Amino acid sequence: MKKEEIHLGDIKRLLFGQTPPEFMIEVFIRTILIYLFLLLVVRLMGKRMASQMTLSELAVMVTLGAIVSPAMQLPDRGLMFGVVVLLCSLAFQRGLNLWEFKNKKVEDKTQGVMSLLVSDGILNLEEMEKIKLTRQQLYAMLREKQILNLAKIERAYLEPCGLLSVFETNEPKAGLSILPPSDQVILTTQHELDSKTRACCNCGHVQKIVNKRSACEVCHTREWSKAYLTKSY
Repeated sequence: MKKEEIHLGDIKRLLFGQTPPEFMIEVFIRTILIYLFLLLVVRLMGKRMASQMTLSELAVMVTLGAIVSPAMQLPDRGLMFGVVVLLCSLAFQRGLNLWEFKNKKVEDKTQGVMSLLVSDGILNLEEMEKIKLTRQQLYAMLREKQILNLAKIERAYLEPCGLLSVFETNEPKAGLSILPPSDQVILTTQHELDSKTRACCNCGHVQKIVNKRSACEVCHTREWSKAYLTKSY
């Protein structure tokens, strides 16, 4: 538009743009048709599209949003424009899934690989740094699974799709509490093991220490917390 064509009091242009008001009826019809066809395409892509998505599936969903918008809103674009591109996306996604099924290397490249985050109650700091996951983010995911102490975890894996898989140990062990220190009520669900056993605040490793300047046997830091035994709910 030219500068002289812009007027703040031009309500019709603000509401309908440069299209006639009657085009809103066509937009309504276009939206219904594209929406129904989009549902069909997503359904044909498989049940995975309705669950936790992988990286390639997320990319496809973002692409679908960009595809359908012009077909619904632009008067100079016909519906077949959106339909053809949706069909191309369907063929690409199904073809990529088949390729990933037949080739493990392709699957690892497109979907990512599993990350071991906790092993026998100790944080895998190198892997967490690699995937850019902070301790508090991991603790939040663990608390969501009703886990309040790192010592309860035998293995914790971050799946390629972003889900956290946790395998708990049945052996009662003292470890680093992941409860928020500000919640004094819930802190009563745990008790200190003894005065000399401490948990490393950096990695969660539990060991006997002589004084606060003792170094962690795993990560060599000197920041300690009490080693707690947490009651099971």
